Amino acid sequence: MADPDPSWELYRSFLAVLDAGSLSGAARRLRLAQPTLGRHIRALEQTLGTALFTRSPAGLEATDTARALAPDARAMASAAAALVRTASGPAGEATGTVRLTAAEIVGVEVLPPMLTAFRARHPGVAIELALSNEQQDLLRRDADIAVRMARPTQGALLARRIGQLRLRLYAHESYLAAHGTPGSLADLGRHTVIGYDKVQPPARVGKALGIGLSRDLFALRTDNELAQLAHLRAGFGILPCQPVIAARSEGLVPLLADRFAFDIEVWVVMHEDLAISRRMRLLFDHLVDGLAAYVAQSDRLTRQTT
Repeated sequence: MADPDPSWELYRSFLAVLDAGSLSGAARRLRLAQPTLGRHIRALEQTLGTALFTRSPAGLEATDTARALAPDARAMASAAAALVRTASGPAGEATGTVRLTAAEIVGVEVLPPMLTAFRARHPGVAIELALSNEQQDLLRRDADIAVRMARPTQGALLARRIGQLRLRLYAHESYLAAHGTPGSLADLGRHTVIGYDKVQPPARVGKALGIGLSRDLFALRTDNELAQLAHLRAGFGILPCQPVIAARSEGLVPLLADRFAFDIEVWVVMHEDLAISRRMRLLFDHLVDGLAAYVAQSDRLTRQTT
C-alpha cells in the first residue's frame, strides 16, 4: 500500500527536478544519485496517483498537477529551512543562523560594512544573505529579516521605517566629455540613458523625470541593478543612483539636481514572532542603526548637490 503521507524528502526531490528540468540537474543540486531521484519522483507520483513530469526534447516538462503543487511544496521547503535555522541556536543566546534578504544593489553596495561590524561583535551568529529584487515572503519564512526599499504590505510583521533615500541622476565625466551635459530633463531623449528591460519601475519614476517612461528611452536595458551601476561607472550613460554609492566612484557627476528627485523608503522588517530570538533582534537592531546612519549620510550628500 502506498504511503498516504509522502516524506519531505520526496517533495524536496520534486522541487529540485521542477527547477532543474532534468533528473541529472536535480541530482547534482541535491548531491544524490540520479537513480535515487528517479525513485523519489516515481514514489511521489504513485502516492499522488498522477504524473508530475512528461519527457520532452528539452528535458522533463512539468504537468499541470506539478505546477499546481509547486507553491505548497515551496512553502514546505521554506518551513523546513526555517526549522533548521530556529534549531541552530538557543533563542536567548547570540548564536545560530539568521537569513537576511535584500535587493542585489543593497546587498553588494550598502550592507557589507554593516554585516562586517555585526560579525565582529557577534561571531557566533551565521548570516545567510539572500539577494533578490523580488520580495521574499517573511510570513512563509523565506527569510527571517528583510531590508526593503518600499513600505511592507503584509501583516504580522515587525517593521521599522528608517527614512528616505533621494536618488539623483548621474553620469561619468568621460561620458559628459564625449556627449555634453543635459541642460534639462527634455534633453535626456537625446542622451544615452540606462534603464530597465522587463521589470518596469514605479510610474512615479516617469513622473519625476517629466516624461513618458518606456524601455524605448534606454540605450542599455537590464533589470540587474548591479549591471546598471557598472555601466554608469564605465561611462556608458546616465542613470539614477544613490548619492552615497555614487560618491564612492571617482568621476561620477550629479546632473539636473534641481530638476530631478526620486525618493525611496528604507525599511527593516521581520516576522513579529522572531522578536523573542536574541540573534534575530540583535541583527534587526544593528541594521536599523546602520541604515539610519546611511540615510543620514545620503541626506548630507543630497543637500550638497542641490
